[in-house]
Amino acid sequence: MDDRLGAIPFADMSAAQQVAAQAVIDGPRGALYGPFVPLIRSPELMAAAQRMGEYLRYRSAIGTRLTELAILVTARQWSQQVEWAIHEPIARQYGIADEVIAAVAARRRPGNMADDEALVHDFCVQLHQRQRVDDATYAAALSAFGEHGVVDLMGINGYYTFLAMVMNAAQTAVPASPAAPLPDLPL
Repeated sequence: MDDRLGAIPFADMSAAQQVAAQAVIDGPRGALYGPFVPLIRSPELMAAAQRMGEYLRYRSAIGTRLTELAILVTARQWSQQVEWAIHEPIARQYGIADEVIAAVAARRRPGNMADDEALVHDFCVQLHQRQRVDDATYAAALSAFGEHGVVDLMGINGYYTFLAMVMNAAQTAVPASPAAPLPDLPL
């Protein structure tokens, strides 16, 4: 698979692209990589996406551990290798157990999850597979995370779905990662 929208050397970018790229480079990501490589073709879209993603990834109301789990579930739902390669090691670093990661990769509901992890997993899977969340799961999420947390959880799913769609269509190259690639599984 060829990377359809590969890296553009900084010197070859338009002024608007350079401004948008520099904002990503100067932020917590520290470099232009992953979804921002194809998105640089639309600097205003990339800048808006970058700001949303910076909030959701680094400051969401549900915290980094649960955010990373939601990202992994989204990556698996979209078979998005770049998201998986980037976020699997981060999820592990923030305490998502190897068994949980392996089950998500295999499209199985993990056993032995903490209650908050099971809630995030189930919420995300329902949202992706059913395009809605049942009343019981929603009520449990609302009780656990409050309205702010539930909205952020919905936002994480939507944002990382957007990135997955961009990278899947662009066939973005997968970076080197200690994470095993997602297995090719039917939906």
